[in-house]
Amino acid sequence: MVAIPYDEIVKAPKALLHDHLDGGLRPATIVELADEIGHPLPETDPAALGDWFVTAANSGSLERYLETFAHTVAVMQTEEGLHRVAKECALDLAADGVVYAEVRYAPEQHLERGLSLDAVVEAVLAGFRDGAAEAAASGRTIRIGTLVTAMRHAARSQEIAELAVRHRDAGVFGFDIAGAEAGFPPTRHLDAFEYLQRENFHFTIHAGEAFGLPSIWQAIQWCGADRLGHGVRIVDDITGGTDPVLGRLSAYVRDKRIPLELCPSSNVQTGAAPSIAEHPIGLLKDLRFRITVNTDNRLMSGTSMSREMALLSEAFGYGWSDMQWFTINAMKSAFVPFDERLSIINEVIKPAYSKLITERAL
Repeated sequence: MVAIPYDEIVKAPKALLHDHLDGGLRPATIVELADEIGHPLPETDPAALGDWFVTAANSGSLERYLETFAHTVAVMQTEEGLHRVAKECALDLAADGVVYAEVRYAPEQHLERGLSLDAVVEAVLAGFRDGAAEAAASGRTIRIGTLVTAMRHAARSQEIAELAVRHRDAGVFGFDIAGAEAGFPPTRHLDAFEYLQRENFHFTIHAGEAFGLPSIWQAIQWCGADRLGHGVRIVDDITGGTDPVLGRLSAYVRDKRIPLELCPSSNVQTGAAPSIAEHPIGLLKDLRFRITVNTDNRLMSGTSMSREMALLSEAFGYGWSDMQWFTINAMKSAFVPFDERLSIINEVIKPAYSKLITERAL
């Protein structure tokens, strides 16, 4: 099958579940905000800075990769900065054809200039509202909300979980923990997850990216995660080569339809996959796991949802039907109410892909 061109994929509706707010800033915005607060950057030309972020993320050096976030987080310490970044995020995703997005960030990382946790959340939500409204005015509708994240190496997960629940009716769709997996298992935050379950609140957990099956097992069986952030290492529990055999954990994940928030380009950068063509998404899709496609950090990976879909189309020959399947999987797995998910699937996604499939067949 001939790969679908990028410029056609941009027109298709897409749903995004795993995207970091501090990993998706516009380079020009970073330059302007850094200049306002006197924060030094490795490059002051926006194009050169964008290239620097991708090069640093591709370097294989954890130190350089982490340095990239030091620069983005530094310019997200005021209400104005957070609002602008969130508004531009909504506009950029809508321009890329994303009709539904859950964008995550850690409020505890944005307190250096005196903001409260609640003020951080309110600034981001206001930015999303304004960005979505502006996008809608130009004919691009997007439903966008946040996942509030706690850092797994810190000890504020209970406080952040309560923060998320406090703003659940204002646009916080769920909760997450992020950061280094090795040495910081999700069970360290068990109290927060048990609290969220008692509150009937949704959460995903970064698991099975840099670390393997124990991280996935704990996230699901101890903590009760609704989804797995990345989860790509579930393939370590699949053997048999051309005749795959699922282990107990991988079979459970598939049977329970636990969504995997796969981020192909990011997984290649972090070494979780050797290349897009060798990414486990091919095997996992063939085995009918609940696969979703995501961007992770658009700035650091130099990517977008359309680019991720285009790369998969080129590597695996995926067509419109496959992209529709990925997109519906994401909407089925979203943290908004069922009737809203169903409305987006039936009124936005299916009609658009039906038209695209028909046009390609002519």
